[in-house]
Amino acid sequence: MERAEQLKVQDVNFSYGFKHILHKINFTLEKGKVISIVGPSGGGKTTLLHLCAKLLDLDEGKIKNTFSSSSFAFQEPRLLPWKNVIDNIALGLKAKKIGNKESEQTAKQIALKFGLDEDDFEKFPKDLSGGMKQRVSFARALVVNPSLLFLDEPFSALDIGLKKELQSLLVDTIENEKLSVLFITHDLMEAIRLSDEILVLKAEPVGHIVKSFKIEMPRRNRDDAFVYEQTAKLLSDEYIINTFELGFK
Repeated sequence: MERAEQLKVQDVNFSYGFKHILHKINFTLEKGKVISIVGPSGGGKTTLLHLCAKLLDLDEGKIKNTFSSSSFAFQEPRLLPWKNVIDNIALGLKAKKIGNKESEQTAKQIALKFGLDEDDFEKFPKDLSGGMKQRVSFARALVVNPSLLFLDEPFSALDIGLKKELQSLLVDTIENEKLSVLFITHDLMEAIRLSDEILVLKAEPVGHIVKSFKIEMPRRNRDDAFVYEQTAKLLSDEYIINTFELGFK
């Protein structure tokens, strides 16, 4: 019997030197689900994401990842300046020893899916707008068909129109391909639009999860009215108010 893919985080603690960053973090991400981690800056969100992606070594606790493959999209596109659009997208395919012709063809297909034109294929990062760079970054992360996608605030610098467009493409991928996603954000509306579960990470006295919110509404049915209504509810929750320090003094 095939074992279900999941990411299981158990009693994770982490410190930078003498500074304790994370304390007793526990959650499980199942196949085809999306978990977002929200909280103010300095709470350890990015550190936790990097631990789960094995970009940092774990101090204490356990992180068990049984997903067959994963990829990462960062807040900054992090494109290689000496490679054009198609070569940047195809990096992961070539790392998997897929031939140049097949890699190039697959990269072109996903580039078009993410709203890039054929005229953009030969352009280098210096010739791209910020939005186009982020399209390339998403295409590069998803072209390898990962089972698990790590997202580090990839929508934060985008205008509203492009943000919603890329979120819709991500929703389609999640639903059609059972993609699992762990992402961090400051944006509660974004978390509500995409997540099955929202974890609230509070910074004081040390980064720890204070509450979890489950969202049952199917992702494709979450229109703007639903997102606005749920955001208003979250903003009135005492844990959200205390975590984001929204109270008036």
